[in-house]
Amino acid sequence: MAHAIRFHQTGGPEVLQWETVDVGAPGAGEVTVRHHAIGLNYIDTYHRSGLYPMPLPSGLGIEGAGVVEAVGEGVTDFAPGDRVAYAGGPLGAYSEVRNLPAHRVVKLPAGLSFEQGAAMMLQGLTAQYLLRRTYRVQPGDTVLIHAAAGGVGLIACQWAKALGATVIGTVGSDAKAELARAHGCDHPIVYTREKFAERVREITGGAGLPVVYDSIGKDTFMDSLRCLRPLGMMVLFGAASGPVPPFDLGLLNTMGSLYVTRPGIAAYTAKREDLVAMANELFEVVESGKVRIEINQRYALRDAAQAHSDLEARRTTGSTILLP
Repeated sequence: MAHAIRFHQTGGPEVLQWETVDVGAPGAGEVTVRHHAIGLNYIDTYHRSGLYPMPLPSGLGIEGAGVVEAVGEGVTDFAPGDRVAYAGGPLGAYSEVRNLPAHRVVKLPAGLSFEQGAAMMLQGLTAQYLLRRTYRVQPGDTVLIHAAAGGVGLIACQWAKALGATVIGTVGSDAKAELARAHGCDHPIVYTREKFAERVREITGGAGLPVVYDSIGKDTFMDSLRCLRPLGMMVLFGAASGPVPPFDLGLLNTMGSLYVTRPGIAAYTAKREDLVAMANELFEVVESGKVRIEINQRYALRDAAQAHSDLEARRTTGSTILLP
């Protein structure tokens, strides 16, 4: 028998329970993975709270790294002993061991640790599609990345800088500003005392930006639109402050024929060949040293509720992992 974090009703961190589970043998097309590290992501709080509903009771977590213990019928890409990592797929990463579809798993290079694998997959793949596919950052671009000291933010700042961009980032404190600056953010803006839209206009000489990457949602959306130049793209990829309420699409015209997109990792990684290519590009940029994966918090898996409390209270920076 193994242990896992599960919840039987939606709510705050207190609904998370440490339970014994029977994993069983992998089914056809599945692999059994024993976790060495598990990623903590803000989307986990959406599943727990019910913002993203799912059938209950449920496991939690969509990212982990470990070793393959068994493979199901028809699995040819993996064998017992392989080091692997994954992001996405069915919930259940908050566990000591689990079965999951083999097509959602990628091999973890020998030069990367399990902790790096668990910390980088969802946030790193998110940064990859944001910067390389949703809006393909070019040398000379100036971009705005909200929550620049967060997990996706620190990776995206470094990666955008490596691509030749000038990086503006919003943060909640001076300490987070220094952290973002140390990871490629040229212009950290402390949003608690500065109006970021005004600062962006100052930094760009009034020209505005080709793209804004916004994971905050309700509290920043309209000001993010004001940061864009004509034909600019608003990339809304999260809702840490709550979902964006309905708004008049005619504003996109009057503000400069703007684009708005709401991307998610599931669509970008739906095809296995895309998932593998994205992961390989992520692994390459990390192994090159251009992007460092900052694991600034570690919690025991059974303490997942405390990890959620700290994440939602903005007491974390960079990446956080859970250890079985």
